[in-house]
Amino acid sequence: MKRSFTASNWRVDFWVVLAVAALVAVLFYLIVSLRAFSLGFPLDDAWIHLTYARNLAEHGEWAFRLGERSAGSTSPLWTALLSIGFLIGLAPYVWTYLAGWAVLTLLALCAEKLARKLVTTYSPRIPWAGLFFIFAWHLTWSAVSGMETLLHGLIVLAVLGALMSGSRRYLTLGLLTGLSVWVRPDGMTLLGPILFVALFSEKTWSRRGEAIGMTLIGFGSLILPYLLFNLALSDRAMPNTFYAKQAEYGSFWESKPFLERVSDYLAPILASPFLVLIPGAVIWLVKRIRSWDWGVLASLLWVLGYIGIYFASLPAYQHGRYIIPALPVMYLWGILGFFKIVLTPQVNRRLAFVWQTLTIVLCLAFTFLGARQNANDVLWVESEMVATAKWVNQNLPSDTLLAVHDIGALGFYIQNPIVDMAGLITPQVVPFIRDEARLAQYLDSNSVDYLITFPSFYPQLTSQRELVFQAGMDVQLEGLGENMGVYRWR
Repeated sequence: MKRSFTASNWRVDFWVVLAVAALVAVLFYLIVSLRAFSLGFPLDDAWIHLTYARNLAEHGEWAFRLGERSAGSTSPLWTALLSIGFLIGLAPYVWTYLAGWAVLTLLALCAEKLARKLVTTYSPRIPWAGLFFIFAWHLTWSAVSGMETLLHGLIVLAVLGALMSGSRRYLTLGLLTGLSVWVRPDGMTLLGPILFVALFSEKTWSRRGEAIGMTLIGFGSLILPYLLFNLALSDRAMPNTFYAKQAEYGSFWESKPFLERVSDYLAPILASPFLVLIPGAVIWLVKRIRSWDWGVLASLLWVLGYIGIYFASLPAYQHGRYIIPALPVMYLWGILGFFKIVLTPQVNRRLAFVWQTLTIVLCLAFTFLGARQNANDVLWVESEMVATAKWVNQNLPSDTLLAVHDIGALGFYIQNPIVDMAGLITPQVVPFIRDEARLAQYLDSNSVDYLITFPSFYPQLTSQRELVFQAGMDVQLEGLGENMGVYRWR
């Protein structure tokens, strides 16, 4: 007897199909990385989270250096989740990869459910929409990065997807927005589209006031503890990274030619299989906005504003990781438009087939390219930051005071006291973070013994110092340019 496939059957099966596909994607990235060099993380910042997580799990302290409370973790919720890995003996790698796999699965499931709800003619047995999210390489890369990026993207998609699908559960949306701030401070921007929809979709001022009130109650119940948490750690309402990154990169980014800045921000959007879905996204947005769909308009305004905020303040480095949380919403627009067109009876079947085939081919092609890029990123972090940390651990006394940029792997592998040149755990340097003369005075006044950095970060500070160790000399990586060094300061 043949099995009868129904929507309810496949709603359960989505978990299995998407979970297995996400596991395959994550394992493929890890295997490529392992064969190229080793397991690891493509960003040094992942080690910052892991250092906080380890100290929280093993010592009950929210600190990068034991005994020194600090607000250097951008994502307290992600750090707390990673601490579980240390409690159960699966850190730093296994638990972190499992967490990334779980979030990627949930993101794909959320996208699949939204696609079926917003395009009623889309009801295949294979969850194509969710699979696209799994094999869109920026999202897979984020899943193995050890960072909170994908979790933030999941919450963004859940909130904006709910607004686009007509949900008006304002208390829940407010709670999700408050929760997103615990993942990244910029999550508070989600408050904008919710209030926008409340103002324009509700028909009476009484309903508008109730909607805004419920949103703010949900949001406030989680943002207030977050602000108190940061104030207790650093006397500031936001984590140190909120101030340090802008101080470090602001003037540099603004000095770049405008067209070059635009190109940098377009690259993460266009260098992906989303490229062929852009026509679908445009068609979907135009159609919905013309019908005064306030939820869709709110999502568009949020994406433009979110990318605009980062465009005005930070470079789009590391594959545009700061704007990756906005990509799932854009992918959803493209998928909705794609299915809306392809599943229309009047559409040219040959054209639809070519479009479908091209989307699948690009997903697979970018999966291979993304896995290779991740391997190169891991190679860079492992051969520079991790190798330097292990050398310091073996060759310098544990009480040696180090001035460091970047602190991630070094903080995890060594116990030495650290002056953080990037200001994440040493916020005192933020006011003069790019002033090398004042930085030199600060290092002298604090009796720093060694400076650890890439020479291009601080050309004046490193030019007259003795180089006692240089990382990456046994690894040839195209485009690396320079190596991290350990310089004797005094």
